[in-house]
Amino acid sequence: MPILKIPGFRFAGVACGIKKSKGKDLALIVSDRPATAAALFTTNRVKAAPLIVGMRNIKKGRLQAVVVNSGNANACTGARGMRDAEAMCREAGKALRIAPQLVLPSSTGVIGVPLPIEKVRQGVRRAAASLSPDGFMEAAEAMLTTDRFVKIASAHCLVDGKRVRVAGMVKGAGMIAPNMATMLAYLLTDAAVELRCLCSMLRSAVNRSFNCVTVDGDMSTNDTVLLLANGMAGNRQIRQGSSDSRRLAKVVYEVMRKLAIKLVEDGEGATKVVEIHVEGAASVAAAQRVAVSVARSQLVKTAFFGEDPNFGRILAAIGYAGVPLDPDKIDVSFNGIPVAKRGVGITANEKKAARTMRRPSFRVKIRLHQGKRSASVWTSDLTHEYVRINSAYRT
Repeated sequence: MPILKIPGFRFAGVACGIKKSKGKDLALIVSDRPATAAALFTTNRVKAAPLIVGMRNIKKGRLQAVVVNSGNANACTGARGMRDAEAMCREAGKALRIAPQLVLPSSTGVIGVPLPIEKVRQGVRRAAASLSPDGFMEAAEAMLTTDRFVKIASAHCLVDGKRVRVAGMVKGAGMIAPNMATMLAYLLTDAAVELRCLCSMLRSAVNRSFNCVTVDGDMSTNDTVLLLANGMAGNRQIRQGSSDSRRLAKVVYEVMRKLAIKLVEDGEGATKVVEIHVEGAASVAAAQRVAVSVARSQLVKTAFFGEDPNFGRILAAIGYAGVPLDPDKIDVSFNGIPVAKRGVGITANEKKAARTMRRPSFRVKIRLHQGKRSASVWTSDLTHEYVRINSAYRT
């Protein structure tokens, strides 16, 4: 079972009436003392109001609370959206008796609709009154939109002789693409970590986890990944380049990787989780670029849904990835079953490969024979249900 209690952190999730379903739609995450904070946000030039406010508040690398609403993205809402995002911080600050600048606001849901700020204010007050060290799951649930299940993960390690914990929650099912995958993700640790080290740790882990998943190739306006370290474990502060930093970084990556794969598993309408593993590339960047090209191809993704080992679609996606390569050297296999060798299809193996594609998860391995580097990207299939969910999302 995941470790859901992180010393010095409290959580709450309540319903404040934003969602038509009347389900939980406001979450609060609070550290008992200001925490060292590192974050990454969407690279989309169209950014939601809470991101703009959050990017400002985190500049000093210290935060104490996160307030999240679901059901409304507060994006493309103009000056009112900015006022509402700032009001979220003020209300949380007032309820928690901390400076508003120590609060990071997040929103997720429908774009272009004003936030019902009075409902949010009431929700913040109710959430603050119900904060508990045991409220991790309630907070994780309150972030969900089209998600089918709560996505959490945790791990621990020894640092400076102290047991330190890392736990994370993530929401996301649609608008998932590499380069800051579309989601809200919050990771918490009781370790004491210097800011420069925490930022480096976060960026490295994100590049190998959240930036390596895709569901539909769309990038949201609200992407946020936040890592908070409150130091309650009592260890000596972890510094950049130390053995302790490497040990904690490994655990942070482990948690993020689990969360990233859960995003794909919960992709809107998804029935498959597929790892696209590219090896024999001239560089890691080249391997990842090829993997992303295959993972994002709608024709490849529909073939996954149809359980059709269509190697031609995969080779075509490799070919337009923009990476120098020799098509006559490419091998492709499904769970170890070769379907293409040196750029030529092996039709005798197609039925075997199709059978392995019936599994809920499988691996496509691509060998480029161009070098010694490799990379993996995780993707979902593209189904009728994805179209149904997104065809009338607003109405």
